[in-house]
Amino acid sequence: MQSYTIGQAARLLGVSPDTARRWADAGRVATHRDENGRRLIDGRDLAALAVETGQSGGGDDEPPYTTARNAFPGIVTAVKLGDVAAQVEIQAGPHRLVSLLTREAVEELGLEVGMRATARVKSTSVHIDRL
Repeated sequence: MQSYTIGQAARLLGVSPDTARRWADAGRVATHRDENGRRLIDGRDLAALAVETGQSGGGDDEPPYTTARNAFPGIVTAVKLGDVAAQVEIQAGPHRLVSLLTREAVEELGLEVGMRATARVKSTSVHIDRL
């Protein structure tokens, strides 16, 4: 399972590192320490928090974190596999993006809940880049 530092989690949630620390201190998300003493958040826990904050409108009053050219870095919050097709959801700050793609593409990328990914949007098509 992939884990994220407080700073990485903050960027993925679209909030400041101080806000992410306060949320962890308040028990809103569980953390553990690595061998160097850094606080880490498990990917599945971060995905759940991303969904929660996305539904409630986010955290800070800052604009959502996005990059140029319609790229939305975030965290995978759901993967639904069918026989041929798949649905992948990404929470990028306050934005929830859903992509319909082939099952083969999801398997080749190794996409799973809790991992970082970027949704790239062009017109009505959303492409997923694994980070």
